[in-house]
Amino acid sequence: MTERNLRLCPNGRVICGITLLLSLILSPGLAGAVDVIANKNVSVNSISLASARAIFGMRQVKWPDGTPIRVFVLPDNHVLHGAVCKERLNIFPYQLRQSWDRLVYSGMAQAPSEAMSEEELLNKVAVTPGAIGYVRKVKANDPVKILNVE
Repeated sequence: MTERNLRLCPNGRVICGITLLLSLILSPGLAGAVDVIANKNVSVNSISLASARAIFGMRQVKWPDGTPIRVFVLPDNHVLHGAVCKERLNIFPYQLRQSWDRLVYSGMAQAPSEAMSEEELLNKVAVTPGAIGYVRKVKANDPVKILNVE
């Protein structure tokens, strides 16, 4: 936007433009910095993008070895939740929420378990067999493994 465009836009559009500009400037800090994690006993080390979408969308409920999958996520408005949706799953958070709502209301699935913080999410994934989730970055001593999403 040029200065001329900003003067011509109503205040709402200026604020919207500024918000968009700030989000574009700040969001690269998370790009590529989201790790999809799983319990150490999960039998796979990588999953396809389609499989990741199916797992987080609550459509794939078992790992290849038959272990039930438990999905842990952060609240919808958490910055990291938005980043994993956009960066790793290539969908918008609202699309994921719509998918969960459809499945829950139809009785086909339960919504994923929600953690209030990254630390809580990491701890739940670490102690829950078959669990999957995401964090900003896994540290060397964290009791989970990173899943490559290909």
